[in-house]
Parts: sequence; C-alpha cells; structure tokens
Amino acid sequence: MKTHYYLGWFSNFIPEDLARVLQEDITDTKSIAMISSNPAIYEEEGATERSWLDVAGIAFDEYDLINYQVQKGDAQALIQKASVIFLLGGNPVKQNEFLMEYELSEPIKQSNAVVMGASAGAINMAAKWLCSKKLGFEVETSSLIEGVGLDDFSVLSHYDLENNTDLVLSELSPLSQEMDIYASNKDCAIRVKGDQIDIYGNVYVISNSVILKLDETLNL
Repeated sequence: MKTHYYLGWFSNFIPEDLARVLQEDITDTKSIAMISSNPAIYEEEGATERSWLDVAGIAFDEYDLINYQVQKGDAQALIQKASVIFLLGGNPVKQNEFLMEYELSEPIKQSNAVVMGASAGAINMAAKWLCSKKLGFEVETSSLIEGVGLDDFSVLSHYDLENNTDLVLSELSPLSQEMDIYASNKDCAIRVKGDQIDIYGNVYVISNSVILKLDETLNL
C-alpha cells in the first residue's frame, strides 16, 4: 500500500501527533532521497525538512540530496533504492523543470517508498497545478503544469487561503471542474494511504468551483 504525504510548511517542527503517524508509516530508514527545488544551487539544502524528521525521531542511515551535481542515471538509481523520497520546499517551477529533465516522475511513481513533499514539493507530487502570478508564482502568464502524478488531484500548498478565498476560487475554478484541488496553509498535511485520504490541520478542498473545509482525521 503506497503512502504519500503532502505537507505545507511547519512553523517550527512537525507536531507530536503527526510525528507519531509518520513513525508508524516510515518503517524502513535505510536511505532518504531528497529532491532539490533549486537544483543549480549547491549550498546545503533540505536542512529544515531534515530537522523536522530529526525532531520527529526519524533518522536515516543515508541521506542523498539530488540536484544537478548528481548525474541523471545516478539520480534515478537513488530514487529506486530510497526508503523515503522527499521533494523539498522552495521553487516549484525550478523543481518541476528538474524532475522533467532528469525523468524522475516514473521512478518516483514506481517506487514503494513513502513519498513526501513540502510546499513546492507537495505541489509537484500532484497530477497538475496552476502556475499563476495571482497565486504567488513568479511568472507573467498562467499555465497548467504537469506534476509527478502520484494522485489524481491538484495541490495549492503553503498559501494564505483564508485571506484570499475569492481570488483563489476565481483562479482555480476551471481546474476544479476537472479535478479536486487540496489547498492548505502552514502546519498542515494530507496523507494518502492506498485509497484513504487523511487530513491534518486546516485543509480545504475546491471541487466544481466550491470550497469546503475538511475535517481533521490525523490528530484523533
């Protein structure tokens, strides 16, 4: 049964109740493959996301950062052997370009690893997403971008939805006619495990141009 975590951005660390669920799902800790969202920048990346896992008591024998310093074939091999795959937060456009250039979508989809994404990473895990200036992306024209496609929905992650509801609805209404869009701000998570979707924090679903706040199911 495949498990996917779509995370927002945590103000401090992963809360204890969510950390407990992660510990239950992540039973193999041999290696984690962390996919850059700024692959041309070679400073240490993923330190924040790694600290979340450290505080949650989840440590790996091997940590692999995948960026342009890693050859394409080696990057695919690291994905194939990983116990956990973590798409890091940052720039969703650059990360998406890197995923497509390195042909990482299929290895990620075929993997039995737990797949996680934070903010930009969560956006790119989904089927497709709207890259729009009005939604905060640094582009002049809007476009629909294909994601990895782990699940048949779209994600708007780490966005101040509560104060921009009308704008979000107007921008995402056409896409919401095609597929559900899960929208969240900080300190949130969506877990897909098999056919079940669980919610942590303030998460909304936009479907057929209607927005609805979802009940939490991961902190019971």
